[in-house]
Amino acid sequence: MQDLRVNIDGKEYTVKVEELDSGKLKVYFNGETFEVETKSDIAKELFEDTEEKESDNSKGTITAPLPGIIFSIDVSVGDKVKKGKKLISLMAMKMENEITAPTDGKIQKIKVKKGDTVNKGDVLILL
Repeated sequence: MQDLRVNIDGKEYTVKVEELDSGKLKVYFNGETFEVETKSDIAKELFEDTEEKESDNSKGTITAPLPGIIFSIDVSVGDKVKKGKKLISLMAMKMENEITAPTDGKIQKIKVKKGDTVNKGDVLILL
């Protein structure tokens, strides 16, 4: 089950989403449950294999683990970083999430700036 932020009539809400075997989504919101179909590949994006994401990160592509707002960027292009060094802070659901280097490397490109809104899987940094 994944959390998803949605905008309904100008207000932002967090809903829980579960993928069903039929390819539909079960959405939990305000104590109610809805079964929905989508016209896009949102289910694939929400529930893609986390192993694939981890292998991307091991190759030097740092992606957002969840939707949020870039709170701070703690490195610059050209910086050499060690595995575990804090690279970016991401604010999501009023919590600060530290994104760290999965391996030693050098910052090649920073694709976001402070205050940017990102979705799960968006590329943040290239090592």
